[in-house]
Amino acid sequence: MPIPSRVAAVRRSLLREDAYRAIRDAIVDGTLAPGERLNDGDLAQWLGVSRTPVREALARLEEAGLVQTKPGRYTIVSPLDVRAARSAHSVTSAMHELAVREALPNLSVAELDAMRAANARFAEALRANDVDAALAADDEFHGVVVTACANSAVHAVLEQFTPLLRRLERLRFASLSGRSSVAQHDRIIALCEAGDVDGAVAATRANWATLAQLLDAALTDGDGDDAGRESFDRYGG
Repeated sequence: MPIPSRVAAVRRSLLREDAYRAIRDAIVDGTLAPGERLNDGDLAQWLGVSRTPVREALARLEEAGLVQTKPGRYTIVSPLDVRAARSAHSVTSAMHELAVREALPNLSVAELDAMRAANARFAEALRANDVDAALAADDEFHGVVVTACANSAVHAVLEQFTPLLRRLERLRFASLSGRSSVAQHDRIIALCEAGDVDGAVAATRANWATLAQLLDAALTDGDGDDAGRESFDRYGG
């Protein structure tokens, strides 16, 4: 595998969590492309660590569906699998709805302001066609409520399944459909501020449904046995 040209922004005393996040982010942002073979020695050299934390990170990434391993033969970045992403979306959407329900009606003024600031950064990133910044701001927006709900199980589930979606959301935010999320975020904030739990949950569900529509379209766009493993390569994503 080619070692990424950019320098990994990690400490010399890299722990396995740091290795996991560095490799995960390289997969999500496309630095490590779908189907690319991964060599633990090359990854260790890139990160400046021993092979042990790299191997532990790859094992976690396999559990998360981002890496596939054939023992004794190869380890590769998982191909983009729309059916798997659709399943992950169902779970993450439900977790975000639960986070909103548990965080309200005790969301603070500071937390509401943090959501507004994140949505402003999100809107600006979309105007600038900066997909990386848009995804980061979107994470920050939804992360306010996830943190506020203080439910460790919700956090753990999202940590596992969100990266599967992030590779596909690059397509969403590169298109006009992503721009509708700004108004949807504003509505979520307004309902949270009003203490309308059911309304905020419904608005959160509607926000995540925009990605579900993209995934459903991809599933029905294929034919025969390929429908469940439709690749996004042809979309330029």
